[in-house]
Amino acid sequence: MKKKNLYRCAAGVLAVSMTAALAGCSSTAESESTAESAAATEETASTAETAVDESAYDYLASFSYSDGFDENGYLKGVTASDYVTLADDYADITIDAALGEVSDIDVAQYICDNYASVLTDEQVTDRAAASGDIVNIDYVGSVDGVEFDGGSTQGQGANLVLGSQTYIDDFEDQIVGHMPGETFDVTVTFPENYGSADLAGKEAVFNTTLNYIFPEPTDEWVQTNLAETTGLEDAASLNVFIKKQITFNNQYNDVYSAVYDKATFAEELPESAKEYFRNVLLYRVYSYAQNYGTNMTTIVSSGMFGTSYASIEEYITAAESSVNAMVEQVLLLQAVAEKQGLKCDTDTLNAQFTTQFGLKDYSSITTLYGENYIKWQLLDSLAMQNLMDNVKYA
Repeated sequence: MKKKNLYRCAAGVLAVSMTAALAGCSSTAESESTAESAAATEETASTAETAVDESAYDYLASFSYSDGFDENGYLKGVTASDYVTLADDYADITIDAALGEVSDIDVAQYICDNYASVLTDEQVTDRAAASGDIVNIDYVGSVDGVEFDGGSTQGQGANLVLGSQTYIDDFEDQIVGHMPGETFDVTVTFPENYGSADLAGKEAVFNTTLNYIFPEPTDEWVQTNLAETTGLEDAASLNVFIKKQITFNNQYNDVYSAVYDKATFAEELPESAKEYFRNVLLYRVYSYAQNYGTNMTTIVSSGMFGTSYASIEEYITAAESSVNAMVEQVLLLQAVAEKQGLKCDTDTLNAQFTTQFGLKDYSSITTLYGENYIKWQLLDSLAMQNLMDNVKYA
């Protein structure tokens, strides 16, 4: 029903940046792969009798995401400029002007993705839906009168920004003008290249109910729901923060690529950094094995990560190019930070974390990832923000 749509929330980078990058796929793709294989993995785990000596990986029980970084957010024991040479004009960057534009639809999508769960206390039910509204809908889809798998919300409700083009073409336009509580048919045609061969090119009818419209955030709502956790005081400051996050998300890849294309790397990257990122991958496998009550070999052979591997060694060897790419990314941004005279000590963390990530209290993240990991993430963000603040638009 939905188009493939990857949207990266700035705060979310703390949890997913390394695993998504190391997996060589988007977090959306990985979550779908994991969901599809989870049941099979549980069944495999429950019947697996494979006798495998995995004692070499017992050290992962005490692994911390902060193991690879020092108290300033730098790779531990690594000076990036020893491995990366930045071009003299590394900060002279020109990108597409569209990457600096943020629409009202973009802002609404960010609110829908991040704040919808606390926006429903005062549902709007007394006016028709309009483009730009965040709405909650239910639907049941059918082709030639026959319901199809995955075409229903099953009464659970789905949040949608009208005009976001999240759903297939023409779906959202047909909700505009309807009143909350109204049930109506939405008729669309699946594109010829749709992922499901059974639906590609077919006309479908979705019997749809518009449950309610989300209210726009007000000053009072921001004060009540966000001030304590984010430091934002009113709707205007929320809007400014959201636009900054969206711009950061939109520009990150292009700005990074521009700096990367001008840089040169040493033939040999620091082994300590590569070993750390290998352990990040291994820890993911270890954690799944613990959760499923099985061994790591069963996990990597299950196809949970998109491909089935005969052994842990095969899995980690196959990921070597991704490990190298992640090391290069961290080295490059650290080299920029070194050039800019940036570091992320505890004072910087306390002063800048809320501004960059929209959270006043990072203690829960520290519990999961350790303080030095958060410092690395913030250092990366600060270095990139300095570059973005000086880009040129074409």
